[in-house]
Amino acid sequence: MPMQPVSRPAGCDHLDDELLVARFEALAIPPSDFRHREHVRLAFAMLAGADFGEAAVRYRHALRRFAASVGAAGKYHETLTWAYLAVIHARMDALGCATSFELCARAPELLDPRGALARHYDLDAIARNPVARRVFVLPDR
Repeated sequence: MPMQPVSRPAGCDHLDDELLVARFEALAIPPSDFRHREHVRLAFAMLAGADFGEAAVRYRHALRRFAASVGAAGKYHETLTWAYLAVIHARMDALGCATSFELCARAPELLDPRGALARHYDLDAIARNPVARRVFVLPDR
């Protein structure tokens, strides 16, 4: 009987935080595996123990590079990226989580791509706003 290949679930849950960052920056994660959960985990991994501004710039650069490498440069959204990083950083500080897995378990609202920012932005409007896609726009709520 031929051996069946072992399948793994989509996403990057098989990677710890350090390996997630390394693989992401090396462009070694398939686009189908980089979902919203991976955005949150990557943000945690880059923000943990780092200066917020420096980590946010690193995240932004890596995300833009990844998007361009998979032909999705137009998907990058400056306002949503910075706003989400700020929300994640605040939850990290409040909860004191040791890993991105712990953050995801203790702050499940971060895994809802609309929920975590909806109290700050009209998400439909901000997503369509070409200015907000290019530059950070302050919350409207």
